[in-house]
Amino acid sequence: MTGSGPPLAVFAPGLLDRMHDFGAQTALPGQSQSWVWPLLALAMIVAIVLLILWAAAQGRGRTGTLVSEYDDDGAPGRVAISGAVAEQALRTALQDDPDVASAAVSTYDLHGRSALRIRITPRQGSAPHLIAADATALVESLDAALGQETPVLISIDGGRRLRFNREDRVR
Repeated sequence: MTGSGPPLAVFAPGLLDRMHDFGAQTALPGQSQSWVWPLLALAMIVAIVLLILWAAAQGRGRTGTLVSEYDDDGAPGRVAISGAVAEQALRTALQDDPDVASAAVSTYDLHGRSALRIRITPRQGSAPHLIAADATALVESLDAALGQETPVLISIDGGRRLRFNREDRVR
């Protein structure tokens, strides 16, 4: 870099003068400071608060319990089955399918009742309707093992290139 002055003065000589003029034009009456800096600080504080509120709202609805029942025969106790049991069983069974590239299973609280969300990404060239039928059969066998029907959302995602051609099934 050649030049004896600060880099800003070398590359944009008139910019420094315009910044000083802007500061003088936006100065508070009786002050030498501009009102722009406190306004910018206030806007940054509002943005930070909004980002914190947004981050706190993410992931809401997730639950760790799939089934939670009290025994009716008078014996004290409660039966609880973790959502991780169903998540791991379904994920493992789906990933054993050669047509499935990836699978993700999550447990959510849906109006006081647990529900499953299954996201499947098929391999290129595989038939999504066959993968959906296999996933439905797996969910039905899980329901038979649990003794109750669980609400499920099966989402077949074709990736970014086929984002608008996604098949969703709700039962």
